[in-house]
Amino acid sequence: MSLSAATDKPCRVCKKGFLPFTSTQVVCSVGCARRIPVINRKAEKAELKRRKEAAKPRSKWLQEAQHAFNAWVRARDKAAGHGCISCGTKNGKENAGHYLSVGARPELRFEPLNVALQCERCNTYLHGNLIAYRQALLICYGPEVVEWLEGPHAPKKYTIPDLKQIIATYRAKAKELE
Repeated sequence: MSLSAATDKPCRVCKKGFLPFTSTQVVCSVGCARRIPVINRKAEKAELKRRKEAAKPRSKWLQEAQHAFNAWVRARDKAAGHGCISCGTKNGKENAGHYLSVGARPELRFEPLNVALQCERCNTYLHGNLIAYRQALLICYGPEVVEWLEGPHAPKKYTIPDLKQIIATYRAKAKELE
């Protein structure tokens, strides 16, 4: 059907012309009517996702970035065949343990040399098992790296675009290792 007649109306879904039975009819058939809610839901979902991302505070972006970074650290060390850096065990729940904690040294939060695979016992219950962690760092990287980690660092304030870049980078790196 063409849009030549004065009473023809374009279908909202398939864009073909049709003669409506009522003035409020917007689709040409039952099939097109069934597709309207699906189209609207998809658009609504996309809009809601965009609005949620725009409203997300910096703290949530930081949390997501930390999660992506920690997942990469666990994948990196597991792919290399390493166990817990402090005690060497390879079973149980795995964490990404920071040698210098995020609370004490936030500027080293995303420093790969400061983070390694740790078992839950060492990371959580032994508060990082830092003496064994330091000894392992000395063996793995040498005293220069450990001194650099323990030395002073410039403070870092991550912006939302920085955090988005960190998330994208470490998710891609983790995916490569899987």
